[in-house]
Amino acid sequence: MEKSGFVYIMASSRNGALYIGVTSDLIRRVTQHKDETFEGYTKKYGCKMLVWFEQHGGIETAIQRDKQMKEWKRLWKLRVIEEMNPNWDDLFESLF
Repeated sequence: MEKSGFVYIMASSRNGALYIGVTSDLIRRVTQHKDETFEGYTKKYGCKMLVWFEQHGGIETAIQRDKQMKEWKRLWKLRVIEEMNPNWDDLFESLF
């Protein structure tokens, strides 16, 4: 059975720096971003807020969606965040 996958967006603040990622373990990955143990863009730009996520039935589908969204214009990314999370709340606590 294929693992489920998640596409997610981390932000530094409302309308701040955005990072789109993909993972099979959303809680673990977001914890790594928050603790700054995940090197790269999110650590450099302080992207510690989980502002959007989407679950997929398989990791391959999630990877395809991740690649698609990374090609999007910033305005489209902001729109998808605000459709799910109009107040730009940190959604991490909602995962428990």
